[in-house]
Amino acid sequence: MKQGKLGICIIGAGRAGMIHAMNFCRSIPRASLRAIVDPNRETAERAAKELDVEQVYTDYREALADETVDAVVVVTPTVYHREIVLAAAAAGKHVLCEKPMAMNESECDDMIAACKAAGVKLQLAFMRRFDESFVTAKRQIDEGLIGEVVLVKSLTRGPSTPQPWMYDIRKSNGALAEVGSHDIDALRWFAGSEITELYAVGGNYRCREIAEEYPDFYDNVALTVRFADGKSGSMDGAMGVQYGYDSRVEILGTEGVIFLGQTHERTILTATRDKHLHRPFMNSWRSLYKEAYWAEDCDFVDCILEDREPRVTGLDGKMAVRVVEAGNRSLSEGGVIRLGKI
Repeated sequence: MKQGKLGICIIGAGRAGMIHAMNFCRSIPRASLRAIVDPNRETAERAAKELDVEQVYTDYREALADETVDAVVVVTPTVYHREIVLAAAAAGKHVLCEKPMAMNESECDDMIAACKAAGVKLQLAFMRRFDESFVTAKRQIDEGLIGEVVLVKSLTRGPSTPQPWMYDIRKSNGALAEVGSHDIDALRWFAGSEITELYAVGGNYRCREIAEEYPDFYDNVALTVRFADGKSGSMDGAMGVQYGYDSRVEILGTEGVIFLGQTHERTILTATRDKHLHRPFMNSWRSLYKEAYWAEDCDFVDCILEDREPRVTGLDGKMAVRVVEAGNRSLSEGGVIRLGKI
């Protein structure tokens, strides 16, 4: 660590990677962005130029050998998370890993064990837990403001069509992983209990041109769950909805209810002569959760420098992956899945 600042390397210069990169480059006092990694050199160099970062790598192994790098942010396709995190731990680098954590529970266990053995931090990037409204909702639940929680509902619907690699469920784990991981984490976080039973339904409604090649692909999914302590929950996720980015949560208690999320991008509301109201719908998760990403990155740095447990742990990531796996089984088998003990 040079000049009292934690050296950060971003592995993966895509959309989410660039959000983290800009935060570490411009607005987190106790950290500095030292390097960018992307297997596409043109992408890596373009990102480095935009961020004014000198060090560019196309192989993450070279970045892990860089002595100016103290921690990495892993923002690659899920299938590569395990190998990168294990290599980072072996190199003594702290890790902030984007969701989904891994392809299966076994990979999650490997990642958790490797970071524990190496004595490095492993934080999962469920940025919604750092959103001001989500944090306030959790505090209100803990204070009993709505009584006892009995039901948690969460949804995420995105306007973007899937990346080509997402069509293969064996490589992506489907919309439950790519879209629904945040919702699954929100369910168990607000419920304060683990999911023990679930049932999922879904289908491919917007990408039918690839249905023959990828018959298991689904762009719409609904999941109903039961928690260990008897609470209920549900989530739905969708890709390519066209109308905008939609992320909302409802937490029902015995004495009240909490609503989270907003559908409007800006506060402007226009009334026209045809007596219609017009308001811009939320365009992107990058707008809705911009401050949450910043708070998440700040907390990652703080937990390293203060030597404390991350607020979102490897176990949190593993539990979401566990539900994704079970949900995909329910989709393929058409029945209720009961999860065993942890």
